[in-house]
Amino acid sequence: MTATRMNSSRERILSCAEALVLQKGFAGTSIEEIIDKSAITKGGFFYHFKGKSDLAKALVNRYLVQDDAIFNDLFEQADSLSEDPLHQLLIFLKLFAQMMENLAEAHPGCLVAGFTYESQQFDEEVTSLIRMGTLSWRNLIAERLKLIEQTHNARCEYDIEEVADMFTSTIEGGIILSRIFDNKMHLVEQINLYRTHIRLLFNDV
Repeated sequence: MTATRMNSSRERILSCAEALVLQKGFAGTSIEEIIDKSAITKGGFFYHFKGKSDLAKALVNRYLVQDDAIFNDLFEQADSLSEDPLHQLLIFLKLFAQMMENLAEAHPGCLVAGFTYESQQFDEEVTSLIRMGTLSWRNLIAERLKLIEQTHNARCEYDIEEVADMFTSTIEGGIILSRIFDNKMHLVEQINLYRTHIRLLFNDV
């Protein structure tokens, strides 16, 4: 089997597994269902993954890498449009909201959040990956807020990490609302509200 075919098979398994897990939960998704949906043999599945725990680790890693790529691309666009760190963050949030609005339907859900709800299913390695991923979101926004503080005065005292974590809670909460009401605009509006919060915090009105 060539490296290209191996990578293609592995990616197909991960894509199908993620879709099933977001729909049914990790505990409710069997290896047999993943094999059937990805149209691969049982031997093919175990060639790539030792079992469900190994699959879980690969799913989290893949999800976090994809998120990093999306955020880095959006920030690269934002940074090219302004030299002001506040406006760069605001542009990033606007671009992110537009991306979510352009989804064909409501966001399918967050794999990391879903795994957190079923944390008892996973070993410490997977739990640690989830924690690291959440910290990476915090650090991403916190570093931007530190840059903003160098040129803009906040209207009130605030904790950088708490405001950075608010980005995560906004996204996760928005996804939940969008799924409950089957309306992608709930997530879009939550992102826009976070953007407004940042603008008001630094008196950019």
